[in-house]
Amino acid sequence: MAAHTHSHHGSETRLAIAAALTGLFIIAEVVGGVVSGSLALIADAGHMLTDFASLTMAWFAFRLSRRPADWKRTYGFDRFQIIVAFANGLTLFFIAAWIVYEAIHQLLNPVEVLGPVMAIVAAAGLVVNIIAFLVLHGAGADNHNLNMRGAMLHVLGDLLGSVAALVAAGIIILTGWMPADPILSILVALIILRGAWRVVSEAGHILLEGSPAELDVKALVTDLTENIDGVERIHHVHAWSITQERCMVTLHAMISSDLAATDAISAIKKRLKDDHEIDHATVEVERP
Repeated sequence: MAAHTHSHHGSETRLAIAAALTGLFIIAEVVGGVVSGSLALIADAGHMLTDFASLTMAWFAFRLSRRPADWKRTYGFDRFQIIVAFANGLTLFFIAAWIVYEAIHQLLNPVEVLGPVMAIVAAAGLVVNIIAFLVLHGAGADNHNLNMRGAMLHVLGDLLGSVAALVAAGIIILTGWMPADPILSILVALIILRGAWRVVSEAGHILLEGSPAELDVKALVTDLTENIDGVERIHHVHAWSITQERCMVTLHAMISSDLAATDAISAIKKRLKDDHEIDHATVEVERP
């Protein structure tokens, strides 16, 4: 738990830096998009605006999760990270839908795009997004945390949006082909959707109290009955997680008459911790 707390502190700082970088560049991208007439830039600015809010929420989730449990929230505030990750994933769906809608509208109603202005702003945005992504993904970052992954996905979407805008600007400057802007915007939206679905599905699975993805409950039952003397049957197993790092298990163990209940509970909890990395388990023992 101490290691997770330390990594969360580092992630919290990285999120604050990334949020500041994203927020400072939004105004420049909006102005550049309006001046150049580029949908890709305006769409990326809108994405960055929601990213600023998402990064801020992700930062707040880490801060809130440090609060101790109380009598009304006996598991503490860690689950707020999953709620934020789920919300961040959903916002990506709406962003992608809006980009596709605007892109189709621009394909049907072409507008003149100023390629040089678009290229300058897109290049600056790319630099900012690369820095923000490297800050989030750097050494010591808690990259497996779902809240952190949702935040990085937002920044990655911005980075890809800047790349698409830069490529579209190059095509427009060299060929004058205006559809490059909305077409590349749609491509970025599809890439964003793929990552968003993974974050939403994983966060939703945790919120629905699903079994942790890395835990095979059937194999767990078999392992306990085969490797702990006196344990005859394991049933009523419930496995879920508060966050990806905090797995919980409750189970009933049918034990032999010559095995002390306290010994059975200790042996089961020790094997759960040593072999399955589950350090929070509630075990109820029964006799034949």
